Amino acid sequence: MENVLRPLTVLGGAVVLTLLLGWVVDLALRRADARHPETPLWGLLRRCRLPLQVVLLTALLRATYRETGWWIVVDHQSGIGRLLTLTLIAAGAWLVIHIASAVVESTYARYATSARDRAKVRRVRTQVTLIMRIVTAVVVVVAVAAILLTFPSMRTIGTSMLASAGIIGIVAGVAAQSTLGNLFAGFQIAFGDMVRIGDTVVVDGEWGVVEEVTLTFLAVRTWDERRITMPVSYFTSKPFENWSRGGVQMTGTVFLQLDHSAPVRLMREKLHEILQDCAAWDGRDWSLAVTDTTPSTIEVRAVVTAKDADDIWTARCTVREQLIGWLADEHPYALPRIATAQAAVLPAQGQGKNGVVARAAAHHEPDPAVTENADGDPRTGRG
Repeated sequence: MENVLRPLTVLGGAVVLTLLLGWVVDLALRRADARHPETPLWGLLRRCRLPLQVVLLTALLRATYRETGWWIVVDHQSGIGRLLTLTLIAAGAWLVIHIASAVVESTYARYATSARDRAKVRRVRTQVTLIMRIVTAVVVVVAVAAILLTFPSMRTIGTSMLASAGIIGIVAGVAAQSTLGNLFAGFQIAFGDMVRIGDTVVVDGEWGVVEEVTLTFLAVRTWDERRITMPVSYFTSKPFENWSRGGVQMTGTVFLQLDHSAPVRLMREKLHEILQDCAAWDGRDWSLAVTDTTPSTIEVRAVVTAKDADDIWTARCTVREQLIGWLADEHPYALPRIATAQAAVLPAQGQGKNGVVARAAAHHEPDPAVTENADGDPRTGRG
C-alpha cells in the first residue's frame, strides 16, 4: 500500500501545489491590473502563468522524485534527474522570455499612448522589437549552453575547444563576416534612427512601407502587397529614399502636356475647386504653373500636399483625372494635337523670275485635315 500511496502523494502534491501557486500568482496579478489600469504590465504578466507552472512543477519533481520509491525511478535515477534538469532549464528560459516580452511591450504601450510624435513612436517600436529579439537570442544561447554543460562529455569537449579558441575565433570571424556585418547594421538601424517600422521608403526603385526589422534582414511591403526582404546592411551601405524621415507629410506634383492655348488661369481655379472636394488634400499648399514649353506643347505642373504617402498618391490621381476630364469636356482645344501644314509646290511645276519656287497661294485644293473653329478661322490637326 505504501508503494502506491507514496508516489501518488509525491506526484499529486507537486501538481496540486503547482496549480495552487499558479492560481495565487494569477489572482495577485489580476488585482494589480485592476488597481493600476494605466499600465498593461500586470495584464501582460498573466500570460506567464503557463511557463511559471511548468517551472514550479519541474522544480518540485526534481526535488522529490527520489521519494516516490518506484523501481523505475531507482533504476534510472540519474537519467530521470538529468531529464528533469533539462526541462527545468528550458522552462526557465521560456519564463524569462515571457517576462521580458511583457516588460518591453508594456513600456512601448505606455510610451505610444503618451507620445504625440508618430515618428518617435515608430522609432521606439523598432528599437524595442530589436531589443526583444536580442534578449530572446541571449536567453536561448545561455539556456543551450547550460543544457550542454550538464553532460560530462560536453565539458571535456569544451575544454578542448577553449585550447584552440584562437584558431576557431579567426575561422568563425571570416566565415560569419556577412552575418556579423548584418548584426551590427541592425544595431545601427535600431539606434541610429535611419529607418523605422512604418516608414515609407523607396529601395531599388520599389516603393513600400517597412513592415519588419530584425537583426539580419528588413521586410518592405509594397503597394501591391508584395514583400521585399533585404539584408539590413543594404541600408547602411547604399542610399535609399525615406519619405517619412523628418515628418510624414508630403508634397506631390502632377504634370500635364497641353496645347499652347490651354486656359491656365481657369485651370488654376479648377484645381482649387477639385482640392476643396478632395479628402486626401491636407490644405497646406497648392499651386499650378507653366514650367516648360516646346514648339508643340506646354508643360503645366500642379502641386498638392497631403499628410502621408498614401494620401499624396490619392490626391495626385484625383487631380490628374479630374483636370483632364474637365479639359476634355469644357476646353478640348487645350489638349495636345498634331499640327500639319500644306506642302510646298514642287520645283518642276513653276519657277519665279528670280528662280524662286512658286508656292500655291490662291488656287489650291483645300487640305482635308483643315477645319474651322467657331470663329471661322482655320484650325489644323485633330483638336
